[in-house]
Amino acid sequence: MAILELSTEERALLQGIAVRTNHAKELRRAQALLWLNAGESVEAIAQRLGVGRRTVYYWVERVAGTEKSELSRRLADAPRSGRPPTAQGIIDPLIDEVIEADPRELGYRSTVWTAPLLREYLSEYHQIDISQRSVSYALERLGIGWKRPRHDLSRCPSTWRQAKGG
Repeated sequence: MAILELSTEERALLQGIAVRTNHAKELRRAQALLWLNAGESVEAIAQRLGVGRRTVYYWVERVAGTEKSELSRRLADAPRSGRPPTAQGIIDPLIDEVIEADPRELGYRSTVWTAPLLREYLSEYHQIDISQRSVSYALERLGIGWKRPRHDLSRCPSTWRQAKGG
């Protein structure tokens, strides 16, 4: 007898999750549950997936007695504390649409966009609080860059004498 008894709908849902998911952890959980339903031992599944036996039992407890609609949600990771997600997909289009505009048109006292000014714009107009480094990374991803002029007026080039006829 299998540890986990799944209905045909639940089995089909798990197979769909295993085929379509982009998350490795969800795939491993779905495969483990399908293999358990097929009658494989917990030890064999744990060894195949590189996890402990207790982990497989936890996965069974997570899905046992849930409704079909909740099955995919139960396989997903729970939200955790820690570093927040990156703003990569969020701020790139916002910066791209405003970078050609003159900052003075939006009430800023500058003629060019800088990373701190873009950070202030995103905070004021879009309520997105991010670091200056994230803005700099977004500018780099979008291929937007400018260089400060270098003035080396005091240095003479190595070919100066030759240029002066010496």
